[in-house]
Amino acid sequence: MPSPLSIRRVVLYKHGVGYFERRGKVTGSETAHLDFKARDMNDVLKSMTVLDLNGGSVSAVSYDSTKPLEQLLSEATIRIPEHGSLTALLGQVKGARVRARVGGAQVEGAIVGLESLPVVQGEASVVRPFLTLLVGASLRTFDVLELGELEFLDEAVRKDLEFYLATVMSSYKKDSKRLSILTAGEGSRELFVSYVLESPVWKTSYRILLDEGQPPLLQGWAMVDNTGDEDWVDVELSLIAGLPVSFVHDLYNPRYLRRPVVEVRSETGVAPVIPEEAYESAPSEPMMESVDDSFGSSADMASPIMPSMAAPAAAPRMMRSKGGPMIGGGGRGGMREALEQSTSVTTLTKEVGDLFEYGVDRPVTVHRNQSALVPIVHRPFEGRRVLLYNRATREKNPMACIEFKNTTGLTLEGGPVTITEDETYVGEAMLDTLKPDDTRFVPYAVELSCVVSVEEDREDGPVFRARINRGTLVVEFFHLRRRKVLARNKAKRPQVLFVEHPRTGWELKDTATPAETTDGFWRFKRELAPGASDTLVITERSKGHRQYALGNLGLDEVAFFLDSRFIDPRVAQALRDVVALREKLSNVARDLQRLNEERTQLFKDQERIRSNIDSLKSGASQRELVERFVTKLNAQEDRLEIIGRELERLEQERTRLQAETNQRIESLSYEADL
Repeated sequence: MPSPLSIRRVVLYKHGVGYFERRGKVTGSETAHLDFKARDMNDVLKSMTVLDLNGGSVSAVSYDSTKPLEQLLSEATIRIPEHGSLTALLGQVKGARVRARVGGAQVEGAIVGLESLPVVQGEASVVRPFLTLLVGASLRTFDVLELGELEFLDEAVRKDLEFYLATVMSSYKKDSKRLSILTAGEGSRELFVSYVLESPVWKTSYRILLDEGQPPLLQGWAMVDNTGDEDWVDVELSLIAGLPVSFVHDLYNPRYLRRPVVEVRSETGVAPVIPEEAYESAPSEPMMESVDDSFGSSADMASPIMPSMAAPAAAPRMMRSKGGPMIGGGGRGGMREALEQSTSVTTLTKEVGDLFEYGVDRPVTVHRNQSALVPIVHRPFEGRRVLLYNRATREKNPMACIEFKNTTGLTLEGGPVTITEDETYVGEAMLDTLKPDDTRFVPYAVELSCVVSVEEDREDGPVFRARINRGTLVVEFFHLRRRKVLARNKAKRPQVLFVEHPRTGWELKDTATPAETTDGFWRFKRELAPGASDTLVITERSKGHRQYALGNLGLDEVAFFLDSRFIDPRVAQALRDVVALREKLSNVARDLQRLNEERTQLFKDQERIRSNIDSLKSGASQRELVERFVTKLNAQEDRLEIIGRELERLEQERTRLQAETNQRIESLSYEADL
């Protein structure tokens, strides 16, 4: 049975959903049915609102289960096969009471069974099904093929049979789920149903007309798609710009919780129960402002879109229609006048929170699996033709742009733009989403009549600050980089050029103030006379620094710092003292190294002498040689003692000098602006 609820209102959003309203008449306790695709059920169950507007009530809303067909049929007590359905059905309902019409008489009884018996027809024997009924106290058999009617008197059997057939019928449209609205009340009443479904995003495209001496004209179209299974006939259509929160949540599929299984245990005896002691208790687990739905009204789409703007022109210039006025070939303004006459846009707009609504003032018709163009804006705006140069976009030429200020009073959704200048197609662009009074550059073509060249150089500026702290001299200076932009206007008309320069954390120095600043660029405005050239120099600077460790300086570096005015005479003298201390440290280190080398050599000589003594044999000559070696060892031991005392003294001296040097370096503190 078709639903009495027809679509009356459609609101499409830019984030992939659509809001639908249905209205219709129901009488008494009539049930209204709606069919949805299976993938839409989650959105429907999440958002559906049902109201009886005339005093009735909605008792329940039921919908098809998600169980597979085989599982649903397995729950039915009746199974009907593909072939032999009648005899198979009667064989399954033994005991069911029926009323059979045989010829002109009716017989009531209970089904006993069904059997096949041979029947002689002429010279052949044919097997025919016979139904046996218990009528009163008698068993009577009837040829099934001769029964004119068989009525089931048991309500349970009838319901099982209806459930089985309805389930099989629903399987023929596998992607469709039926939702039934059960109502209660008296008389004829109006039923209101609203819900949100996944829908194609509505799109926008624009046309801009540039005419000399007149403000630019903007014409905007919205593209809507009806991908549903039902026609939109004379519906109110609204289009919402913005990005409200929306998500998918599974409400359609049943949820089951896993429950613990407690088994019955059989025991021969009952033992005393001794509960275990608890030492820790776990805490028990703890098991939107409404939005105004009063959207605006909508636009007529029942007729085809006007051919003048249904698609961009195939030729660069509009041609004269046969017998009609000249559009594009004669006087200026022909296209503008034609557009104003052929496209009357009376879109109703309003703010809905942070959203913006376009509603067209006439009913709209869009058939299933069709799309349509709806005019949403036709207004002049504040803008002019300018040039925009960005080296990363195109190195040699700027882009021709429209400096677009949204003075239409509307929020304009982003979309492609086709630009016509002096009734000639000149390019295309993409328009960002614009709030009222927002300004954007809309580039649509490369401006070949303007040539740009760029030169760059870098250098380090003079040191402007020096400071000494914790043994380090730090000098600060500026890294400088310059970009020279030379623009030559070869056109015969003056042009306004905006030069975009990247913002990378450097600051401007000795450069004209930019006309505009964006997140990533500075924009410098230049006026280009016909046939003239212009030079823009952009200088940037960024702080840099160099570090010098004072413990590694020599007298030459100290003299250089003093000549460069990094330090004053007091600090220079302190650094000279540090250099002198470092020189003494070097001398001590050399003495230590010399004495250590001498001691090492003495150790080696003693090992050689002791080895020689051990190898000598007894005898007068041998004893003289041993005495000589012993005398030499004694002299070396005396020298080793002297070296040990000297090394100890030198180590103490080195420690003292190092500590004094470190103390003087750490105590130095100095800062000067140069």
